Amino acid sequence: MKKAALIVFLVLLIDQVVKIWIKTHMTLGDQIPVIQNLFYIHFTENYGMAFGLELEGSYGKLLLSLFRILAVGGIGWYLYTLVKQKAHSGLIFSISLIMAGAIGNILDSAFYGLVFSESTPMDVAMFLPAEGGYAGFLHGAVVDMFYFNVYFEHVFWSTTSFHFSFPIFNISDSAITIGVVIILLFQKLFFKKEELDTNNGSVANVTNENVAP
Repeated sequence: MKKAALIVFLVLLIDQVVKIWIKTHMTLGDQIPVIQNLFYIHFTENYGMAFGLELEGSYGKLLLSLFRILAVGGIGWYLYTLVKQKAHSGLIFSISLIMAGAIGNILDSAFYGLVFSESTPMDVAMFLPAEGGYAGFLHGAVVDMFYFNVYFEHVFWSTTSFHFSFPIFNISDSAITIGVVIILLFQKLFFKKEELDTNNGSVANVTNENVAP
């Protein structure tokens, strides 16, 4: 359980350090090119799910936040069960990433509205402003910053241009996505032990039935 807790802690630490830096150093919509025509740090906020998807209205936001909390509780219980059952380390790692990602976005929703002033295209947010935060508990916005915007003017030595834009995301979104992809790619390996245990149990039952008087 210590390794799983360490993974969750490290992901959350990196996620929150990056988000707080973005929130307190960039105006809303500000953009820093990392690789021109490919990758940017672009500060945006959303009040919904991963990759900018949203539920309309304040009640939608509240329901989404409550759902996230319940989901984290379920994921935490599943992770605890996997550790106790000594499941495959890759599965434990993946579930730890998913849990960390879910918690990371919950922290934004729960507390950022209380401890930061509002980010605008003109003003950088302040931490613990004297007039109070910009939103109530569970109504804060999630900070996103990673933006892949691929653009090439000439493709294959022609005048054709190529443009691809991916929804802006954060480290929490990445952790969830990576965890899910790893499980999908290695599900046969991760769940092989459970299948073997089930088969062994069936064989044992058949053997007991055959030798029964």
